[in-house]
Amino acid sequence: MTSVANLQPDPAPILACTISRDVQNFDLLIDDMEAELGESWGDLSFDDAALFLNQPDAATLEFVAIAVNGEDEADLSKITDLIKLAKEKSIKVILIADQVSPIALHQLLRLGAEDFVPYPLPEGALHEAIERIRKPAPLPEPVPAPAAAAPPAPAVDEPHGGAQPAFKAKGDRDAVVLPVHGLAGGVGASTFATNLAWELATISKQDAPRVCLIDLDFQYGSSATYLDLPRKEAIFELLSDTENADSDSLLHAMLSFNEKLHVLTAPADMLPLDIVGPEDVGRIIDMARANFDFVVIDMPKTIVAWTETVLSRAHVYFALMELDLRSAQNVLRLVRALKAEGLPHEKLRYVLNRAPRFTDLSAKSRVKRMAESLDITIEVQLPDGAAQVTQANDHGLPLSENAAKNPLRKEIQKLAKSLYDLNKAVEAGRG
Repeated sequence: MTSVANLQPDPAPILACTISRDVQNFDLLIDDMEAELGESWGDLSFDDAALFLNQPDAATLEFVAIAVNGEDEADLSKITDLIKLAKEKSIKVILIADQVSPIALHQLLRLGAEDFVPYPLPEGALHEAIERIRKPAPLPEPVPAPAAAAPPAPAVDEPHGGAQPAFKAKGDRDAVVLPVHGLAGGVGASTFATNLAWELATISKQDAPRVCLIDLDFQYGSSATYLDLPRKEAIFELLSDTENADSDSLLHAMLSFNEKLHVLTAPADMLPLDIVGPEDVGRIIDMARANFDFVVIDMPKTIVAWTETVLSRAHVYFALMELDLRSAQNVLRLVRALKAEGLPHEKLRYVLNRAPRFTDLSAKSRVKRMAESLDITIEVQLPDGAAQVTQANDHGLPLSENAAKNPLRKEIQKLAKSLYDLNKAVEAGRG
């Protein structure tokens, strides 16, 4: 006869642990862990975690979710030691960060966390992170033994949060080129360019266009930061020798964000803007046009020798401004310079960032008077996305991934949809 004791099931093995100073600060994380793992997870403090990870019971762990907030930055060394210890034990690490400074976040990610999720947790973000770390690593293809000893292959940057584009360069596309130019410092041009590119890349689940983002601000380019991508050495090599570059070289220098958006980031080191000439920039844009459906270009604020090259290839040239005197003066300067050189200033499309709310009638009238006095049309007005924009940028995520309901995100999404629909209509007309 079977004893009653034998009918009791063995306790489920612990598959994961949250590690934090106080898990009650992360109540959404508790809910998501229970939804994903049921009772097969535990919670540890920073001190207890160091002890537990050295115990035999830790052998069943698939991953640990280390949750930190701004208060933990004073004790960052303890957290970095935990990440190193987990890596030694072959336990994967998901980092959950709430209001952590970009420098501290970068330091923690450099230690080898497999994934990163901002807090408050976007819907489904933890599930997707767990799915990613559970994916088996692809088996390497067998390499035939060489007849003679070959020189060692050059080191390749391992992307954090990015990989090289998976498709082959065929030159079978003709992209719409959309440069973005900030008319003053801090007007949000890089944020706009990054999010516009991402919205275009994800505009359709069935027939998504192939989109690339090219950061031509060689000194202060932020696209790598805003998408949490490394800056590859191959970018400098590409810029240094565009004459011998081809489409394969361009794709090799790019990284993909979430396998949907392809990004040529700014170089790792600050470079003079004249490291390339008009012919170099023309070649890069032409190669990108031949392999993508949309090419979004983040331009430096400075007007340089190759600005004309970009303008001449642009279908629409977005000029970002704010409702202030410096933007107004810079619009006049830019238009005057373009007219003096006989350049196509009519390609400029003025975008007013941090536009007043619909109910702010006095500010609305200021916008109208500003446009009339400058003799321009402000075609796009973007609302102020407030602190969520900075948080998304610091977390290395587009707004749709970090704050999908943000009013700025919704307006950029509408603009991307109109550009996509217009391009489809033009293609249909050609057909």
